[in-house]
Amino acid sequence: MQVDAYIYLSEKLLPYLEDEAIKQLTDAASLPGVYRRVVGMPDIHTGFGLPIGGIMATEKDGVISAGAVGMDINCGVRLLMTEIPHTEINKKHLTTLLKEIEKRIPVGVGKKSRHSGFKLEDVLKGGASFLAKKGYGLPDDLMCCEEEGCMPGANPDKVSSRAKERGDQLSTLGGGNHFMEIVYVAQVYDEHTARNFGLRQGNIAVLIHTGSRGLGHQVCTDYTEIMYKAAKRYGISLPSKGLAAVPIDSPEGQDYYEAMASATNFAFANRQLITYDVREAFCQVFNSNLEELGLKLVYDVCHNIAKFEQYDGRQLLVHRKGAVKALPPGHPGLSPRFLGTGNPVLVPGSMGNPSYVVVGTEKARDTFYSVNHGAGRILSRTAARRNISPDELKAQIGDTLVNVDRLGKILDEAPQAYKDVEEVIDTLVVAGLTRKVVQLKPLAVIKGEE
Repeated sequence: MQVDAYIYLSEKLLPYLEDEAIKQLTDAASLPGVYRRVVGMPDIHTGFGLPIGGIMATEKDGVISAGAVGMDINCGVRLLMTEIPHTEINKKHLTTLLKEIEKRIPVGVGKKSRHSGFKLEDVLKGGASFLAKKGYGLPDDLMCCEEEGCMPGANPDKVSSRAKERGDQLSTLGGGNHFMEIVYVAQVYDEHTARNFGLRQGNIAVLIHTGSRGLGHQVCTDYTEIMYKAAKRYGISLPSKGLAAVPIDSPEGQDYYEAMASATNFAFANRQLITYDVREAFCQVFNSNLEELGLKLVYDVCHNIAKFEQYDGRQLLVHRKGAVKALPPGHPGLSPRFLGTGNPVLVPGSMGNPSYVVVGTEKARDTFYSVNHGAGRILSRTAARRNISPDELKAQIGDTLVNVDRLGKILDEAPQAYKDVEEVIDTLVVAGLTRKVVQLKPLAVIKGEE
């Protein structure tokens, strides 16, 4: 290894640490130009290349790796806050909302967009910014997105035709661990920060978790092959194909960065258009308008991405895979809106369990200002389907409404397949990397079937 590997775990989480995840993290520590350390978050588990919950920063003469970003480029989460107290919403409202949202937003693997008329090139270049200018958003939406909803450096010409063929999935949720939840603010830990974020005790909110869909997956697949073949030419000894890497300033490295930025913008646009459709559904169900209902964007975070950032006076390329950027109050990288608080960090729990909004502290500098993105899987999808029954899933999620007609279809996403999100959250709080702002509890969940 060229640098050390650090993993943040509590004693309770230690039994879930996989040997393969350790190997993937230490493999990453052997790549050229890795700076200072590689880091694993409490939700760490085996992935493709870098483990999920992994952070790797490389210097300008180091490498870039598609597998260290992941298949679902700019998979991320956004949170919308309403003016509706949860005491004023009943099961009928929730059932109707789920139906109206699903009418507008296709869920499940391979589903296509109901929206047309957008040039893919414009989406790949402009992201959420392009859609907002077309009227698909509120004035403040972009200020509440990482990168203001548009990552610079995108070049659609570097996205393969095969990937572009999979670009008809705007405002689709996908399957697997992607979801939408209607939640409410159940507990406030930090009144000042919650107020600054617009989070109100007891009010309804909406969590959206999805990414760049088939287009991003294909970009990762394409460039993993390209990097794997090119690495030898640059004298790079690869620990695995999943960590295929090339120099940042090589033609292949630059091409991947530009394609990744394009896929990142597709994901921003996807979540922006989903937001538009969710707002429309709420207005119809409650026979009201956005001035009364709210549905303002709290924040939109990325958790599969590589970005150039300044640390120790150096420009580093920070790969975050299943990890979220968490800048502390006063950090020069923050927008004026969040300068006094730090950016909101959205950490969803597993289905039926609480989610959290946290903020980073200055100590998060040790992790390149990165924190966990979720709870972290402990059972494979196959193992979850084999070992968890529909009755056990029902007992775990209680009264939370779910959109599928049979729970047996989503056993792979049962809470029992994941770590305890509260233990994961508290691990970083105890380590001094984060502070809790609010806890969100679910009322209804929309999941896509595999």
